[in-house]
Amino acid sequence: AAVSACEKGGHWEQTLRLLVEMAFAELELNTITYSAAVSACEKGDQWAAALRLLVDMAFAELELNTITYSAAVSACEKGDQWAAALRLLVDMASAHVNVDTITYNAADSACETVGQWDQAL
Repeated sequence: AAVSACEKGGHWEQTLRLLVEMAFAELELNTITYSAAVSACEKGDQWAAALRLLVDMAFAELELNTITYSAAVSACEKGDQWAAALRLLVDMASAHVNVDTITYNAADSACETVGQWDQAL
């Protein structure tokens, strides 16, 4: 609940601290918790932190779902990281994760923002 509250407020730094505290307290970190943290990073324009969380999730063998990937793609869009956004789309397809319209639009916007029109197509 605390991670979600921080996410809604866009307090990405506090969200990441909570994840560390939860890990030290040996509390369960699950897909929902990480997705909220990725979303907080997206809201705080912290694309690199969002991508690091995806790596942490994979290392912990947690499921990366559409919500998690979508937040990460949006973080990449906000950070003008079009190549990373497209890489996430490829990762989603490889993992057989449903790519929704919101995720496609965020990746498309990331490409368009930095003039990568051919990549957006």
